[in-house]
Amino acid sequence: MQKNLTIKEIDEVVAAILSKTEVKPRIGMVLGSGLSHFAESVENAISIPFGDLPHWPVSTVKGHAGKLIIGQLQGQDVFVMQGRIHFYEGYTMSQVTLPVRVMQRMGVEIMIVTNAAGGIADEHQPGDVMLITDHINFPGLIGNSPLHGPNLDDFGPRFPDMTQAYDPELLDLARKIAKEEGVPIHEGVYMGLSGPSFETPAELRFLKMIGADTVGMSTVTEVSVARHGGTRVLGLSGISNKAHTELSFVASHEDVLEAGKQIVPKMETIIRGVLRSL
Repeated sequence: MQKNLTIKEIDEVVAAILSKTEVKPRIGMVLGSGLSHFAESVENAISIPFGDLPHWPVSTVKGHAGKLIIGQLQGQDVFVMQGRIHFYEGYTMSQVTLPVRVMQRMGVEIMIVTNAAGGIADEHQPGDVMLITDHINFPGLIGNSPLHGPNLDDFGPRFPDMTQAYDPELLDLARKIAKEEGVPIHEGVYMGLSGPSFETPAELRFLKMIGADTVGMSTVTEVSVARHGGTRVLGLSGISNKAHTELSFVASHEDVLEAGKQIVPKMETIIRGVLRSL
């Protein structure tokens, strides 16, 4: 297993980015499966392929463009991950969460994280949007936390608090925007798993029993590192498929990408409204 990335290596990535732009973004955004097109509306944008940055892992998943976009959106300077990196791609937790550390070194104060997720709650249907109010970090609970290893004291404490992983003020703002714009939303708990296999019916029954409303293969590691470094977080799940507990249902990544077409306009409305209001 590769060692954790050092602050020196993180700063080398920051230096490589700053050699291409003078923008110091306040807002960071991570766009999940099927949501990459939203990044194309960033104005005055510079685009940096992940592979052009030192130490930065390359996304290998369909629906993740694998580019860093820096520019302006709704009057805010933004740092947008057009696609993300996942633990199941074979990278270490330190590599998966490198973008969050880079955001923090560049002065990002707020991270908006999105994902495509399976809907566990009975009322969830493909195309719906859920505000994440809390999460269950299953990889972290079983020993795959991005905060394992020597603590990076420059970022945060050895034992960071996760009581309010998702910022209450940002949640209130997103609720207000959704109501004003007429976008129906759910709220609930996101369960982060390692993937890449979809869950068995027995696993889904277990997840529902312990309080998960949606399930996916990302987000919780990024949010853990964001909160360790004091970054405020707003999280949104796009319900891309119904996580069925029956043996007859077969899930696919194509379904996830197709549902993204319904999800993107709703998420974009909420995110743009939040950015305008900050």
